[in-house]
Amino acid sequence: MTILTWIVAATVLGGVMSVAVAAAFAFKAKITQIPVLISYAVGALLGAVFLDLLPHAFGIADSPEQMAGTILFGILLFFVLEKLVLWRHCHVEQCEAHDPPQPVHDHGRSGMMIMIGDTFHNFVDGVLIAAAFLANVELGVVTALAIIAHEVPQEVGDFLILLHSGYTKAQALLLNMLSSAAMIAGGVLAYFALQTMQQWISSLIGLAVASMLYVSVADLIPGLHRRPEIQATVQQVILIALGVATIWLVGELAHSQA
Repeated sequence: MTILTWIVAATVLGGVMSVAVAAAFAFKAKITQIPVLISYAVGALLGAVFLDLLPHAFGIADSPEQMAGTILFGILLFFVLEKLVLWRHCHVEQCEAHDPPQPVHDHGRSGMMIMIGDTFHNFVDGVLIAAAFLANVELGVVTALAIIAHEVPQEVGDFLILLHSGYTKAQALLLNMLSSAAMIAGGVLAYFALQTMQQWISSLIGLAVASMLYVSVADLIPGLHRRPEIQATVQQVILIALGVATIWLVGELAHSQA
């Protein structure tokens, strides 16, 4: 397979799979099942960062200081973007989308805000996937898997917000599918742009590290602390470990076939 084929396949699979699984959970599953997805996503994100992305990023960077600065800049950037509600997603059990104070909707305002932010997010994810595949296929596979694992609980939140905002199930599904197409566009555009701008690959991988660290530590883990009971904590630790193990296994398999 060519690198472009890998990128297109990963972004298409990532977009379609995350939306399909999220729709199944949002339309049928109980809200209490969402933390299961979130715990696994935390493990996948942290595993991708510390087992694959971070070692590779420091290996191809001009200097460790340059890469550390890129990651620090990325974390601060994503903090600002989230403050601007560009990346605002619901990851916890009790929030306005899951437990609205009144049985009314807002005529689509919050749903449209979420879709604008999610489209931007998916485009950036596509760019990061392309940068990882251009570095090497193994890194691309691991990065795509981690992004997919994160997208599922995020998309569940998006569906719930859209439904609360007054959209029908069919409209919510269509909007999420259109938004996921931005991942494909980002991946393809980045492939052609980065072919002649190889010096940007290390920086984009650094931003991928920053985004995954920020999402897992700032957005997802705080939601897990809302369930402090021993049984829930043990379940979360096991699922996080399973997410890390999945990334390690995928990396080992990709490395053995390289």
